[in-house]
Amino acid sequence: MPQQPDVPLDGLYGDLVMDHYRHPRNRESLGDADVEAEEFNPFCGDRAILQLKLDSQGKVLGVSANAEGCSIIQAATSMLSGLLQGKSLGEVEALGEKFREAMKNGAGDDEVDLGDLRALQVVRQYPVRIKCALLPLTALEEGIKAYRKKAI
Repeated sequence: MPQQPDVPLDGLYGDLVMDHYRHPRNRESLGDADVEAEEFNPFCGDRAILQLKLDSQGKVLGVSANAEGCSIIQAATSMLSGLLQGKSLGEVEALGEKFREAMKNGAGDDEVDLGDLRALQVVRQYPVRIKCALLPLTALEEGIKAYRKKAI
């Protein structure tokens, strides 16, 4: 495993993370969501709630994303929500796999698909916080599973 550079604690709260924390995107609830999911971490109180509205081809037409808890969960939820518009559920799942892989092993400089989520790479320096960054993705994955199950 490559040596990771030392990151000061304030590095965890970079400008982009703080911008998403202070100005979260896609907060308005969807009244007619096709995919709905909520995940809660009872150990720290973090909560992520995501909703997706799909068009007739199954692509994301609308996104709602809300989070309660630390700045990392709130920023990660906002960042993730900004990448979903226009994607199919398969593309959303592929994005999720890339993000999980990046949180485990790091993202390459050419990993443009992750958009603002790349700013959360610093969280890898604080393993206990990785769960905060991944909670909204876990919610989304569970919501997609439930949607597919009820569509059968």
